[in-house]
Amino acid sequence: MPKTWFITGASSGLGFEMTQQLLAQGHKVIATLRRPGTLAQLEQEYRKRLDIVQLDLVKPESITAAVEGAFQRHGQIDVIVSNAGYGLFGAAEELANDQIDRQIATNLTGSIHLIRAALPLLRRQGGGRIVQVSSEGGQIAYPGFSLYHATKWGIEGFVEAVAQEVAPFGIDFIIAEPGPTGTNFGANLVQAVPLDAYAETPAGAVRRAISDGSFEIKGDAARTVSAIISAAESERPPLRLTLGSTAYSSISQALSARLSALEAQRDVAVSADRQEL
Repeated sequence: MPKTWFITGASSGLGFEMTQQLLAQGHKVIATLRRPGTLAQLEQEYRKRLDIVQLDLVKPESITAAVEGAFQRHGQIDVIVSNAGYGLFGAAEELANDQIDRQIATNLTGSIHLIRAALPLLRRQGGGRIVQVSSEGGQIAYPGFSLYHATKWGIEGFVEAVAQEVAPFGIDFIIAEPGPTGTNFGANLVQAVPLDAYAETPAGAVRRAISDGSFEIKGDAARTVSAIISAAESERPPLRLTLGSTAYSSISQALSARLSALEAQRDVAVSADRQEL
């Protein structure tokens, strides 16, 4: 049955691929983007089912207007997809203050404002689903991506708490965690000015791998998006959806290492409890 989807960051990457797939399947899409004109071809082909909206995640008033306007025009929105975001690369010491502020404002604060704007409208219509596009970087970390990871770990914690708050209203969440995927993420990657001191460190090694193309990317954008859509249309999707063999392997290893470390600290943890006299 056709649904109405609201997608941020629809002009490129996974957002663009999702918009294409959903329209081809007969769904309606409210596609948001910062720069108008980038979806002109799709607009011409799917004029009756594609609603293009300008939205800038660093401007909360823009988010509220876009979400409220979409609900007013379409009546009901079944799935909100919080997808817009970008990568910032550089050792923490290399990052400029304005780079830090914009990364947080876009990937973290912008996603929070989007979800908060949607909640009362979803609650009023009796429920709905929100897909937060995170990454394996919401569970693991690569050197050089500290701020990107801060936003992804942050939004995952936010969503996990909010999911519990709004479950009684019929609103649920999916946190999509793809591994490195063949999109234009790398082309849009913002890089800090490197310091010589980090050239021979793990951050320097990752920088070289990105520059020379040796950073391994196994994920297929079309298959990744298809899996997200399939989960979003299922009756009881998982809260976290790990996508791709790289993400599965890296997250599994990270969780196993944390569990081992936690078990090693069991006696210390218990001894920290208040003891009754």
